[in-house]
Amino acid sequence: QVQLVESGGGLVQAGGSLKLSCAASGSIFSINAMAWYRQAPGKQRELVATITRGGSTNYADSMKGRFTISRDNAKNTVYLEMNSLKPEDTAVYYCSADIITRSSYYSARYWGQGTQVTVSS
Repeated sequence: QVQLVESGGGLVQAGGSLKLSCAASGSIFSINAMAWYRQAPGKQRELVATITRGGSTNYADSMKGRFTISRDNAKNTVYLEMNSLKPEDTAVYYCSADIITRSSYYSARYWGQGTQVTVSS
């Protein structure tokens, strides 16, 4: 009933920039917090940044000052602008959204399929 579709990943040189997008669609009543996570090969998934419906943001320490999370509530879309990318930022990036559907009173977390970001040195 609900889908999250990421886009914008790719290959970039160290020091470069990328902007990821994640659009939610389906039987959505409202979206609360949205977030980006990443998972590098052989490592656990880690939180990158979160944003509330009102626009309050929070970042992992290693991303502060380089990454910016934003959202467009009218489009049910969350973005991640990544600057000054480093090879260690290479990972699959996943978006998540806490969504109340039109058929439920409760919020549930939904995940996108992931988009690969590769930073070459």
